[in-house]
Amino acid sequence: MISQPELDNLAEKYETETFIDADPIRFPHMFESKKDIEIAGFISSLVAYGSRKVFIKKLEQLFTIAQNEPLNFILNFEDGILGDFNYRFGRTEDFNQIFYIMKTLYSNDGGLEKLFEYAYENVGTLRNLGFFKIVTDYFYSRVKSGTGQGFYFMIPNPENGGAMKRMNMFLRWMVRKPPVDFGIWDFIPSSELLIPLDVHVARVSRQMGLLKRNSNDFKAVIELTDNLKKYNPDDPVKYDFATFGYGVSEN
Repeated sequence: MISQPELDNLAEKYETETFIDADPIRFPHMFESKKDIEIAGFISSLVAYGSRKVFIKKLEQLFTIAQNEPLNFILNFEDGILGDFNYRFGRTEDFNQIFYIMKTLYSNDGGLEKLFEYAYENVGTLRNLGFFKIVTDYFYSRVKSGTGQGFYFMIPNPENGGAMKRMNMFLRWMVRKPPVDFGIWDFIPSSELLIPLDVHVARVSRQMGLLKRNSNDFKAVIELTDNLKKYNPDDPVKYDFATFGYGVSEN
């Protein structure tokens, strides 16, 4: 099993401002206001799957469409703004539905911070899938019937037991402190965050001896996060940078 000094060294090496440019977190870093940052972060997390090179280009295209004004884009969203914008599973109508629901969220219900805060106040932990269900139910209860699979891929149902990788990544961005993350949400302590688990993180974590479970599901997220808590109970998700760095150094 990898030692704590090795993990800490990797995390320290890669949790720097140079990490930002090649990561989807670069997009919320374009903005200064809280709501612009959280909207840009949420949108970036939705599209952050598949080839990094490809989805970065797609996000560049999407923020150009939004004229680099995320809050204004959401508050004034209407049909036709996106043209034929799509990405893999996400068709234009899937994005339309997500952005219309976000328009309601920001016009009437306080925005993403209030939604996630409500979920945390009612459940008290991210380890219970009920936390994620409150968030996704907000979107599911407002989506039009007939929406494609891309909507449900980008806003996944936690009851399916998936890793909820992109939502955990978004929460890392919002909760942890700079230089890479933003630390603009203070209602969730860093100790409660869960590792954003994807195929790469799972593979590297097994090589490190930190994960035994074979499936890359929510149970694996809990197992890996619990093992990382043994090294740093206050901030286990800092080691997301270590798994990234280990993978880079091994390639």
